[in-house]
Amino acid sequence: MSDTTPDSLIPYDEIVQEALRAVVGRVLGSVERGGGSLPGNHHFYITFKTAAPGVSIPRHLSERFTDEMTIVLQNKFWDLNVGADGFSVGLTFSGIPAKLQIPFAAITAFVDPAVDFGLQFQAAAVEPAPRDAAGNDGTGDPERADDGSVAPKDDGSNVVTVDFGRKK
Repeated sequence: MSDTTPDSLIPYDEIVQEALRAVVGRVLGSVERGGGSLPGNHHFYITFKTAAPGVSIPRHLSERFTDEMTIVLQNKFWDLNVGADGFSVGLTFSGIPAKLQIPFAAITAFVDPAVDFGLQFQAAAVEPAPRDAAGNDGTGDPERADDGSVAPKDDGSNVVTVDFGRKK
């Protein structure tokens, strides 16, 4: 008997991640249909890749968050619109209103701390922003030693983590 696992011809990891991202869509869609108010103490932390295809955020945010960003949907958000492939929402950052468009495929984490529920996802591969000879990426920030690029780290993992923790 062999100790190696055969390569699957069925992309189970992609199928599971797509299904779990649909959970995020259903939850946000429920909030949208409920008039945009979160029930009870529910609130969401949503982490996403800022340079993923389809993400649209203001330039000052993409310059500040070159790889990932976490938003909180709790009290002050507006115009939540949920579609088949993603959502848009209005939020305020340092007193400046902003509209964000986030595809579900860009989400790397979704957490509702009110009920200890969380999902983590593998991010789709994102190409780093092109840099000039001086190491600038067009935002005026030179490349840092810790490599602040948006390229994902390939850790070889394709595991989706589902956390159904219970409150004690």
